[in-house]
Amino acid sequence: MARINGFIGRRNFIHLAGVGSIGIGALIGAGGILWNKEPSLADQASNDVGEKPQPVNPQAALKLLLEGNQRFVEGKRLNPHQSKLRLQETVAAQYPFAAILGCADSRVPAEIVFDQGLGDLFVVRVAGNVASPEAIGSLEYATSVLGAQLILVLGHSKCGAVKAAIEDKPLPGRIGVFVEEIKPAVEIAKNKSGSLEKNTIVANIQYQADNLAKKSTILGNLVKEGKLKIVGGRYDLATGEVSITKG
Repeated sequence: MARINGFIGRRNFIHLAGVGSIGIGALIGAGGILWNKEPSLADQASNDVGEKPQPVNPQAALKLLLEGNQRFVEGKRLNPHQSKLRLQETVAAQYPFAAILGCADSRVPAEIVFDQGLGDLFVVRVAGNVASPEAIGSLEYATSVLGAQLILVLGHSKCGAVKAAIEDKPLPGRIGVFVEEIKPAVEIAKNKSGSLEKNTIVANIQYQADNLAKKSTILGNLVKEGKLKIVGGRYDLATGEVSITKG
């Protein structure tokens, strides 16, 4: 694997994953999706786009996100990287400067909230911004292969998934699967004074952010090596503002 966005190669990826990690062999065997296809895209991008972007460190990435959010709040969006030229630049490869684990709520679209454009953010959305196995796998790809050095876990006010976890009632279908993943945050929030719902929203952001490094050898190792930072943020539906809750 070629170095992508100034990050890691195949040998380092295996080192991050650990010898006993589940799924690495399957990924290699299934058409070599990580080692074969992505490098060719990156190589093509260097020829087609002309200039490969430099890796963005976690502090700079967070600054870009918060500055974009401030523009959104103030009604001064720049709508960057949304031109026809940008479309062509991102055909061959992607170099997102940050990854987002956000709630699937239709009122919290990350690219709009942070005033970003095509290829800027690698966004994973699931109800309750839960660190599910699928979400973790996607974020492993965003960081270890695409080179994002910041993960922002983005929760929001009035979260229906959090409300369902607090109410603790039977739910139809598979809705209860992700709600169960929020219940530990409810127990954490019960020990704090104030609104249980508001406290649970913040506790869930922190709980899911912590779980990313705990449940993923790849993400955990990147954090230990100083190549990745995981932070939490709360989006206010009424104001549009994102407040950092962890990091």
